[in-house]
Amino acid sequence: MKRNFFLVLVIVVGLLAAALLTHWNEQHSRDLKVQFADEQLYLNGPAMKRLTLAFNGVAADWYWIRSLQYVGRKMVAYEDTHTGNLDLNSLSYLDLRVLPSLLRMTTTLDPQFFEPYYYGALILPTLNPDEAISLLNQGIAANPREWRLYQHLGYIYWQRGDYNKASDVYAAGAKIPGVPPWMMAMSARMKAEGGASQSAREMYTHLAESSEDPTVRQMVKTQLMRLDSLAEREKIRRGLLDYTHSRGHCVTAWREISAPLFAAGLRIDASGAPLDPTNVPYRLIKNGCDVDLDEQSALPRR
Repeated sequence: MKRNFFLVLVIVVGLLAAALLTHWNEQHSRDLKVQFADEQLYLNGPAMKRLTLAFNGVAADWYWIRSLQYVGRKMVAYEDTHTGNLDLNSLSYLDLRVLPSLLRMTTTLDPQFFEPYYYGALILPTLNPDEAISLLNQGIAANPREWRLYQHLGYIYWQRGDYNKASDVYAAGAKIPGVPPWMMAMSARMKAEGGASQSAREMYTHLAESSEDPTVRQMVKTQLMRLDSLAEREKIRRGLLDYTHSRGHCVTAWREISAPLFAAGLRIDASGAPLDPTNVPYRLIKNGCDVDLDEQSALPRR
């Protein structure tokens, strides 16, 4: 009897020790992952290319997968420690400091692997625009007939407000045989209009049409709604200004100008407030003299 009790006690103590050891190991393993996740690569692209010899493609695939996992882990870690949704239009708060090196390693090992270029063109501009431009220039040098690389590079220059450079890039891409005719049209529009709203709308529309990536399409959808919202807020401001000029004071409630706003094409909710493209009411600011997005709106502020 005593022997059985002793054996049970040993088993219970052993299981408890194993559970504590497993917990300790998981915690320290997680700490090590965090510690080494942002370490810069020890080898550069050319050196790794020499080491991998005939297996450059396999190594490129491995670094590509590692790039995606790196971003994915950062996103999961952010969601675990923050409330609210991720803003896919700007991932600068994720501190993706190693991503440029991972993408450059991938494309150096396999210069004809296009997805890392497109991925970098989408994410890097909000982190480091110069790295994004450098990566795409590397891609164009290795693939001078891939017109989508010129499209993405022109888009980045347009985002920076360098419309002449964006026009030059679109014009260079338009010379490639078989390129869509709108590439040359965008070059001319960049010279003529630069950052005009209609130019932006065309830019996003063409970007969505040339990409099958659902992330890109969602980003474009959000940006097009942002452009719609900017136009709506201009109409609302004109309505607020007209009311102030006629009454001598700013509005105190949306109902006071809901009729002219509805006539101007805005959607109005039951309280008389105009709705943004995500169906969230706009809010009055500056004591009813101006308008802004509500804090609940999913639209980007920039």
